[in-house]
Amino acid sequence: MDERLAGRAVVEELYRVAYPRLVRSVYALTGQLSEAQDVVHDAFTIAMSRPHRLGSVDDPEAWVRTVALNLAKRRYRRRRVWMDRFLRRDRPVSTVEGPNPERLTVVAAMRQLSPAYRETLGLYYLADLSVDEIGKTLGVPAGTIKARLSRGRAALADILGEKEETDA
Repeated sequence: MDERLAGRAVVEELYRVAYPRLVRSVYALTGQLSEAQDVVHDAFTIAMSRPHRLGSVDDPEAWVRTVALNLAKRRYRRRRVWMDRFLRRDRPVSTVEGPNPERLTVVAAMRQLSPAYRETLGLYYLADLSVDEIGKTLGVPAGTIKARLSRGRAALADILGEKEETDA
């Protein structure tokens, strides 16, 4: 029983320290703060039910982040199937409410990116993960992450109407 309490304490400390970063990571993917919070809570619920699993990994935060991102992707796929089946496709998508207009503009633009670019940019800029940490989390090589960052930035700039300034 002491092992279980120790595992619970580890999860609680991780929650206290990593929760905001994890919510930002998932928010970058979902574009909805409440959805991101729900997903991260669900990921911590899984971690709490498996404290031995969390204690056996090198980076517990990365493990919870991976669980949270997988949950978010699963929810997205299920919701998309449901919407395709039961809702009209020409229905307008609700906008994301955010703290300021600039953030709303960027989040709306990021929603137009492919999930791979959106996820990579979000983990890099919102969760402050390094290229190597993102690669480890997503299970792809660092070179792929660098390419996604470069292409994602370019696509985001095009969407936002920002042209690269050239030196004259």
